[in-house]
Amino acid sequence: MLSQRGLRPALESLAARSPHAVRIEIPGERLPALVEVAAYYLVAEALTNAVKHAQASSASIRVAAEDGLVVIEVADDGIGGATVERGSGLLGLADRVAALGGQLTVDSPPGAGTLVRAEIPTPGVG
Repeated sequence: MLSQRGLRPALESLAARSPHAVRIEIPGERLPALVEVAAYYLVAEALTNAVKHAQASSASIRVAAEDGLVVIEVADDGIGGATVERGSGLLGLADRVAALGGQLTVDSPPGAGTLVRAEIPTPGVG
């Protein structure tokens, strides 16, 4: 679905399969293929973590083009405590984002949910 229809329908499909409520904010226009793939895997891993580890009841996905960057954010209302160092899935995502010249950050204070954020430089977008 991602390659044929784009990121928005692919993420909507992921969200529909989630056992908890997921809010999505994403532009309708297509992004460069490598950025869409990275965004898809980031969202899939973050939503999986929210279900398997974070005990979350809801999550949100935001993708936005801002000043030559594509920003991808996945937030949940779970128990927090996630780190890139402790999670091989998050470490793999950080490597994938870095390969595109971007940066992945995880903000996950204990008891306060998790925010996974990637910024990927994408000249000519946003």
